[in-house]
Amino acid sequence: MNQPTPAIVAQNATRRLPRWALWAFGLVYLLPGFLGRGPWKREDLTAFGYMAELARGTADWFNPTLGGVKPEIDALLPYWLGAWTIKVAPPWLTADLAVRLPYIALLATAMIATWYATYYLARSPLAQPVAFAFGGEAKPTDYARAVADGGLLALMACLGLAQLGHETTPALAQLCFAALLFYASAALPTRTLTPAMTAAIGLFGLTLSGAPSISLALGLGCAAVYLLEKAGTAQDAKARKRRALGVLAMTVLSALMASRLGLWQWRIDLPQATAQWQSLGRLFLWFTWPAWPLAVWTLWRWRHQWLRLHFGGRHIWLPLWFVLVASAATLSTDAADRSLLLALPALAALAAFALPTLRRSVSALIDWFTLIFFSGCALIIWVVWISLQTGIPAQPAQNVARLAPGFVHSFSLALFLIAFGASLTWAWLVKWRVGRHRYALWKSLVLPAGGAALCWLLLMTLWLPLLDYARSYAPMVKQASALMPERVTCVSTLGLKRSQIAAFQFHGGLKVKPFETGVKCPWLIADGEDTNVTAGFIPDRPWQLHAVFSHPANMQEKLLLFERKEAN
Repeated sequence: MNQPTPAIVAQNATRRLPRWALWAFGLVYLLPGFLGRGPWKREDLTAFGYMAELARGTADWFNPTLGGVKPEIDALLPYWLGAWTIKVAPPWLTADLAVRLPYIALLATAMIATWYATYYLARSPLAQPVAFAFGGEAKPTDYARAVADGGLLALMACLGLAQLGHETTPALAQLCFAALLFYASAALPTRTLTPAMTAAIGLFGLTLSGAPSISLALGLGCAAVYLLEKAGTAQDAKARKRRALGVLAMTVLSALMASRLGLWQWRIDLPQATAQWQSLGRLFLWFTWPAWPLAVWTLWRWRHQWLRLHFGGRHIWLPLWFVLVASAATLSTDAADRSLLLALPALAALAAFALPTLRRSVSALIDWFTLIFFSGCALIIWVVWISLQTGIPAQPAQNVARLAPGFVHSFSLALFLIAFGASLTWAWLVKWRVGRHRYALWKSLVLPAGGAALCWLLLMTLWLPLLDYARSYAPMVKQASALMPERVTCVSTLGLKRSQIAAFQFHGGLKVKPFETGVKCPWLIADGEDTNVTAGFIPDRPWQLHAVFSHPANMQEKLLLFERKEAN
């Protein structure tokens, strides 16, 4: 006997979120973090360094290197996108800003793909709400649009998306292609050509972005869901077999391409100590907040639709498989947060299906918690900024001076006006939410998404100079440049991180060469943190220690500067 759907939704609850409001939400969240800043350490600057090397023609396009060092992740396409943009960008556009343009498009594509994936999942038969005896139930299309609006708002509300979603790294490319594959797998039962092309782009894009194993697992899982899904007629059974075989064929081709290009990397790093498990637990809690509690509620309330042997609940099984694959990668790799990033689109879709089943009391609890949390965060950001400007209250400015010595704050009227306008908009949004308005499915996620967008915008305006100072290597490179002559032929490096090599090339304009090559550069910069790196290096003739310097905001990040002194 079929269990009734838990979604009881009237037609008046499916009114759409105004498109202008949805686009405004997206742009306010999308653009801050990409514009107005320099490359940040470490992964953001590292990826930019590989892109710049490719654009200069000093590295092989199928074997990127940075100062002679290969990337930690065997990705190709993310570096190609940045390098191509640098090469075609006009002279007035700086290289670090140019590489962000395709990544703005990648994040925007991931957001759009999440909306459409949730929409097509909500159109599936078992996802539909209960039909009323005398009519008035939600229409399928309107219901799907309302749920999709909630899915996009849930994605923007996830705390973990803010920073990693605005960096020019392979992780963002993987997020985009995973979202495209998610959309394709959700839309294939309804449409054919566009989802099939998108599935190919998603699978091959994941592989070229350094995640061939995730591409393989997701492709096999999607094909399995199609095969196990119950078919109504013989024609439906043939159609889903064709879909499964098509996805399986593309998955095999992407795996073969990964083998041909040497992109397979098996770096299983399971947590060993209890502290590592606790750290991962905290990561899952805050990184996916507030989507994960709603996703858990979805699994419980829709349990009769997805706990079936014939896998009838495709709207649950598909996003659940994406979440499980990303979670497994999170638990088995050292880049836990970047692996968990791939779960956010599917997790947001699961969270959206909790909206038709929420009680008003639970919805009110979400609103109040969100209001207190994000308003408190915004207040802290404003108080610190006011303290830096006026010295009142004094303690926040003193804390900044202690944590970031040498930082000189400045006032920007444009950034202040943007931040002030965003704060007024938040106040209006809160007033609108607590007002007496007709109920809509997406209303419970308006404040979480709006609060996340507000705090991210405030950080990228009021705190942008401070964050640029603390998260950039420019102050450290400036110290090194002051210790060396203006024109240096080349600089050898010993034990430097990839991001530090990229920083000396970009901020200092230095020609960096690895020390092992034997090139006789007049200067050598060595890592001063890890004594094992310099254990075999004897700072004697021809090298003499010239200076020791560190990052102003991180005194433990110490570097050693040696000068070559040739014997007479």
